[in-house]
Amino acid sequence: MRYPPDLLDEIRSRLPVSRVVERRVKLKRAGREYVGLSPFKTERTPSFTVNDQKRFYHCFASGEHGDIFTFLMKTEGLSFAEAVEKLAAEAGVALPAPKPADEGKADREQRLREALEEACRFFEAALVRSEGHAARDYLERRGVQRAEIGTFRLGFAPDSKTSLKAYLSRRGFSLDEMKEAGLLIHGEDIVDPYDRFRGRLMFPIADSKGRVIAFGGRALSADRQPKYLNSPETSLFHKGRTLFNLARAREASRASSSVVVAEGYMDVIALSRAGFKNAVAPLGTAITADQLRLLWTMAPIPILCLDGDLAGRRAAYRALECALPHLEPGRSLQFVFLPEGRDPDDMVSGGAGETLSQLLAKPVPLIDVLWLHEHGGQALVTPEQRASFEERLLALAGRIEHKSLRYHYISALRERLRTLNAPIKGPAREGASSRRPSSGFSVPSRAQASGHRLAGLAAAANSRTSSLLSSPIAQLSLPPEMARETLIISAILRHPWLLDHCLEEISRLDFSDPDCKLIRDRLLDWQHTGDSLDRESLREHLSRAGYAAKVERLEQVASRMPEPHFAPNAASEAVLEGWRHIMMVHNKAGLPPAVREAENDYINEPTCENFSRLRAVVQQVEIASA
Repeated sequence: MRYPPDLLDEIRSRLPVSRVVERRVKLKRAGREYVGLSPFKTERTPSFTVNDQKRFYHCFASGEHGDIFTFLMKTEGLSFAEAVEKLAAEAGVALPAPKPADEGKADREQRLREALEEACRFFEAALVRSEGHAARDYLERRGVQRAEIGTFRLGFAPDSKTSLKAYLSRRGFSLDEMKEAGLLIHGEDIVDPYDRFRGRLMFPIADSKGRVIAFGGRALSADRQPKYLNSPETSLFHKGRTLFNLARAREASRASSSVVVAEGYMDVIALSRAGFKNAVAPLGTAITADQLRLLWTMAPIPILCLDGDLAGRRAAYRALECALPHLEPGRSLQFVFLPEGRDPDDMVSGGAGETLSQLLAKPVPLIDVLWLHEHGGQALVTPEQRASFEERLLALAGRIEHKSLRYHYISALRERLRTLNAPIKGPAREGASSRRPSSGFSVPSRAQASGHRLAGLAAAANSRTSSLLSSPIAQLSLPPEMARETLIISAILRHPWLLDHCLEEISRLDFSDPDCKLIRDRLLDWQHTGDSLDRESLREHLSRAGYAAKVERLEQVASRMPEPHFAPNAASEAVLEGWRHIMMVHNKAGLPPAVREAENDYINEPTCENFSRLRAVVQQVEIASA
């Protein structure tokens, strides 16, 4: 609904900004203004000001600025209309009557809410009946207490296609209303719509006011798929714009000025049991920009508490990439990575709640996660490796849209890079080898990712002797280029997922061997079709295309290079490590002799003098080729 400016001014005139703000911020008079600690950023010295005469607040720490409507939207996550309604009621200002079209839409949405509320009651009642014994047994095994069942309004959907439909029909709801609420499966080819949720433990999903707008259902038998099923998108429910436990967590976050984001419904319930009432979860998908904005209305720096497995680390990086363009001063993310194979639910249920609390008290800043993910435990001893690392880091930082924050991120990363590029002394290299980092993305419980520490990581990676760079290629009676190119194609044939993971890099490769180039181009053509790629289907496809002889020849050559990184049964981390090394060798093959000579000098003796010489030679080559 559109509100006239005069109405908004009337509300502002009746409600001083200080009166609205002081419910959340302790204010102190300072001349004509009030000052207090920022509600948008943790600080010790007050930088938040309120001016009743000018009717605005301003936060010098975060740059936030606005009026009473903006303040409620930012701190309570309300929409503009919700903020106007709330403040108008407080100020005693009557709002204009809604237009007929708006009124009809509101009536329709109210009916859907009533249907969803009735459905929630139906599921709650079914849980305590005999038919809900499997769901109750599951909750008991997971340590969910009776009080928590009531708090989160957990329920059970009977394994029937008509029980909920019949129940709602008896209460006067039409089939169209049930369909619009997302409670029935329907379609042109379905003559008789039927219950969407069957034989599932039910988790109600509520909006910011605590009203049920959707459901999530967990299957209780292994043969029922998918394991988790959410309501479809409706006029009330948009999966990417809400969070599980939003209303309760918002209230709790006001006291703690923090919010914890877990991965699933059971994790949120377990965190609440451990004292973290401010826990929420996305609804089975990666965090969206809308969900981030919602989180930032609850706390300036939400904590993402992620499972200690590969999926958890991938979720962290997806959230990081999503957040980068939207970061602002005082608005960021923090991360907690649980021990390998653990999630908040089994930690709390298994008696490790205290350990979980300690981890949540020491989250990892976003910049450290960015650094450590891009570093990945790889060797960073050659100029190419370090330049590639720097390029990736600065490209990510460049995605931050806030100009000042982008500048500070780039400056901080460059400072770390300068420390990382310092020559590594012999004792540090020896000490690092005994602290070999695990492959892939690994974040300690408290990451203070200083340049010195990461220099140790680089030294550790460098101390590992790569068989790829030693004897196999050198021992072949083949031109080095052909041996290297054959090994690249062989790696892709044995591990087709490299086509997805390193697509741009593979498409840019320059091959001198015509067979390697032909096979690479054919693989790229097939990859672009979107068809599933596995080892057997890949070879069959190449054989049908007339490449069988070429593939066999290349495989014979590759078999004379027993490279363990690319063995058919090699782990993905080992494959990627080998890939990084062979790309380094391949990409530097065409460098001018002066650059290769300077590079070799630096590798053999990594002094500041040799590095400066290398940098100068590279700059001269770039200027000459410009």
